[in-house]
Amino acid sequence: MPAYVIVQVKVNEPVEYEVYKSLTPASIEAFGGRFMVRGSAVEPLEGTWNPGRLVILEFPDKATAKAWWESEEYGPAKAIRQRTAETEMILVEGL
Repeated sequence: MPAYVIVQVKVNEPVEYEVYKSLTPASIEAFGGRFMVRGSAVEPLEGTWNPGRLVILEFPDKATAKAWWESEEYGPAKAIRQRTAETEMILVEGL
């Protein structure tokens, strides 16, 4: 069953964050993942949630998504993101 990584990001260091954005796609693709949403405009429909930047990734399954997040391939990019942005990230299984 597919799994989704849903990420809300507040970028604090935009120039360095661009490096993160350039490194991330190859690591995602190496684990069979793909971007479903990558920074598109968000339109609130109910409530107060209004993330500035939203990313949704799809992976073949939950185990593969976790393997990507813990991987050496993603590690250098993850370190940049953690240094340059505030992130809320969850993993959820799809149907």
